[in-house]
Amino acid sequence: MAAALGRLEPGCVIHSDRGSEYTSDQLRTRIGELGHRQSMGRTGSCFDNAAAESFWAVLKEEIGTRFWPDRATARADIFNFIETFYSRSRLRKHIHWGCLTPRETRLRYRQDQALAA
Repeated sequence: MAAALGRLEPGCVIHSDRGSEYTSDQLRTRIGELGHRQSMGRTGSCFDNAAAESFWAVLKEEIGTRFWPDRATARADIFNFIETFYSRSRLRKHIHWGCLTPRETRLRYRQDQALAA
């Protein structure tokens, strides 16, 4: 979905744990077709991708472990959490820019990159 929405920079690294959905040939092939690289953390080491682990912790804390009536409802709830709260409302402290949402941080970064070029 991130690739379809144009949110992935060319050559970006897609990092995951070693879950079967991430080690599948289908996903590896698709990542290659998109011109990206795949990275995986070591077994049992959450420090290999602290940012992703932090996201999962926030997701679990906010959404919790609940049961949905079907997969479509679960996907809709999680999508809503990511797009309306996590990316657009949740503030985080940036060392240079102060408190911004992740979306604002990404836009500010892109602006700075364009100015530097």
